[in-house]
Amino acid sequence: MQSIPIQSKLGGFYFFYYAIVGTFMPFWSLYLEDQGFSYQEIGLLSSIAIITRFFAPFIWGWIADKSGKRMLLVRIATWMEACIWFLIFIIPNNFQSVALLMLIFSFFQNAILAQFEGVTLFWLAEKRAALYGKVRKWGSIGFIVGVFGIGALLEIIPISMLPVLLLCIAFLAFLWSFTIKEPAEAPSSQKMLEPLWPILKRPAVLSFFMIELVMLFSHAPFYSFYSNYLHQAGYSTTQIGLLWSVGVIAEIIMFAYANFFFSRYSWRSLVSLCLVLTSLRWIAAGYFPESFSIQFIAQSVHAFSFGLFHLIAMRIIFQNFSAGQQGRGQALYSTMWGMGVASGSILAGYFWEIYSGEAMFIAAGIVVLLGLLFVIGLPKEIEAKS
Repeated sequence: MQSIPIQSKLGGFYFFYYAIVGTFMPFWSLYLEDQGFSYQEIGLLSSIAIITRFFAPFIWGWIADKSGKRMLLVRIATWMEACIWFLIFIIPNNFQSVALLMLIFSFFQNAILAQFEGVTLFWLAEKRAALYGKVRKWGSIGFIVGVFGIGALLEIIPISMLPVLLLCIAFLAFLWSFTIKEPAEAPSSQKMLEPLWPILKRPAVLSFFMIELVMLFSHAPFYSFYSNYLHQAGYSTTQIGLLWSVGVIAEIIMFAYANFFFSRYSWRSLVSLCLVLTSLRWIAAGYFPESFSIQFIAQSVHAFSFGLFHLIAMRIIFQNFSAGQQGRGQALYSTMWGMGVASGSILAGYFWEIYSGEAMFIAAGIVVLLGLLFVIGLPKEIEAKS
């Protein structure tokens, strides 16, 4: 493996990590429905799968910044992830057992991405502005392979086999993690950690994290129930997988051409654009559930709802948090993600059966516009390259 360039090694791990996400996210709720869980239970289980982001990222971020062993944490977490999918065949199939499984799974999963993002940015060093999108796109490709490939496979095999597929991919991610060493640029163990509060008080940082909370709150019906929503409208798992893939293909295109936006517009303008387009996306998805073409167009907006928004987040974190704070900076980004999606999933699951899926998506389209209240804290000028 020594002959493989570091960009390819990093891209390979993103591929396997997001293949897990692409297999889990669209089809886990269908698996739970197949196992006899109600929509309210599915909403609670979806929130539990995310709820450890309230505290787990800071635990892992503190350990990473304190020890400097980010890749070691990634390896431990991917191994535990594989073990969790094996355990699902042993534990009783009831709400309490699955909830405990999701709690443990998400605790270790939260160790992976936040710390691996830091590993990637340290490895790319001064070339990160030019190379990050090219490396990160392999995660999007992995997601497509997971969501579209597994969607097609589930037309042939029963969805009860989903945990077996997740187990196999998680084990491959664990094996691949050994091809990547600790980045030399990253700080080693620290006796005294630099405080975060002075950074969090900066208007750009505070405003962005508030916007992220609102943005991800609006994503909850999508992340937790979009597959069920399409299934109710008569879509097959292949069509569901295709629509999820459309969003990620759009994301890949954004990763490739994002510098076009960064060289012309400020963070304030770009975040405002992301919020408005995301609002239109959810409203369109809610009003036209049976129109494949409109769902296709709505999914393409994922390029802005996630792709561009995520790239802005990485720039904000790397520009504002020092090398010794990166683990906790990435952890905070992950925590706000979890708070938004978990709280939104609980509410969406509760009101889904009272009102309808259409109403939940339209409500999400209205709520996301609240993020515009915070864009004033972001810079008006075009930022220097990072």
